[in-house]
Amino acid sequence: MRITILAFGRAGDCEEARITARYLARLRPPPVLRELARLPLPKPAPGTRTILLDEHGEALTSAAIAARLQTLRAGGLRELRFVIGPADGLPPGIRASADETWAFGPQTWPHLLVRAMLAEQLYRAATIREGHPYHRDQAAPCPTSART
Repeated sequence: MRITILAFGRAGDCEEARITARYLARLRPPPVLRELARLPLPKPAPGTRTILLDEHGEALTSAAIAARLQTLRAGGLRELRFVIGPADGLPPGIRASADETWAFGPQTWPHLLVRAMLAEQLYRAATIREGHPYHRDQAAPCPTSART
């Protein structure tokens, strides 16, 4: 399953862009990040599912994201597109045409940070699927420093 991230605006050479690139490069095959300057969105190819990222979407745990991606992959989906809209949001027509809308919580996040968060969650989903210890179901206690 090919993953494409459609993101409005240009990231340039900022820390968020470097974080995004670092996580995307860890995935095989790496997702394609396409920066868009304007609407409309490119027309999806047959066999494509579109997920918008928006504060009003469904909030999923990392394990739920991994499970959803695995279900889509097992169902023979050819391409999965994630859309990160412009600062003013997406028009209602595009919102209505999406197959799903996900949220990284109810907060409003900077668009460049959403790219990094999505890239990290895609990587985390891959590690969950592979049984890698990167994902922890329960948080490990923080080490405390001994005081003398």
